[in-house]
Amino acid sequence: MAGTSPWADALPAEWWERLAARLIEALVFGVFYYILFIALWGIFRTVGMSEVFGGRLPGVCAWFAAGLGYACYDWWAHSRRGRTFGKAIMRIRLAPKPVPPRAALKRALIFPGPLMLMGIPVVNLVAGMLLFGVGMLILIDKPLERGPHDRLAGTRVVKDLR
Repeated sequence: MAGTSPWADALPAEWWERLAARLIEALVFGVFYYILFIALWGIFRTVGMSEVFGGRLPGVCAWFAAGLGYACYDWWAHSRRGRTFGKAIMRIRLAPKPVPPRAALKRALIFPGPLMLMGIPVVNLVAGMLLFGVGMLILIDKPLERGPHDRLAGTRVVKDLR
C-alpha cells in the first residue's frame, strides 16, 4: 500500500523546517507590507481619506495587497518550481513533482490566502484562527504531517535531498 502514493519514499519535512521557510518569506512580505502601508497612508492622507474607517483604510488596503501578493507568489512558485524561496533555503519542496497549477492554486487559497483579510477588524480574528488551525493540524497529522491546504491540493511537503 505504501507504493501507491507519489511521495511514498520521500522523507516528510519537519514542522520546524516548514515554519522557518514561512518565517523567511514573511520577513520579505512584511517589508513589502510596511512599504505599501506607508505609501498608501501618504496617498490617502493627501486626498483627504486618512480618517475613513477610523484611519484603518491604508492598513486594510496594504494587508489585502500584501496578502494577495503572497498568495499569488505562493501559487506561482509552487506551480513552477514546486517550492518557494523559503522552502529552497530550507531544502524542502512539494510533492508530487511537478505540482499541477490548479492544485497549487487550491493550496494557496487556504494558506496563505487568508492573510488578505488580516487588516479587516473582527475578520482578522477569524483569519488568524484559520491560519493557526492550519499550523496545528500539520503538527497533529501523523505520519504524513499534511495541513488542510496540502490535503485539498493532494500535496505534501518533503525534504529535497538533491
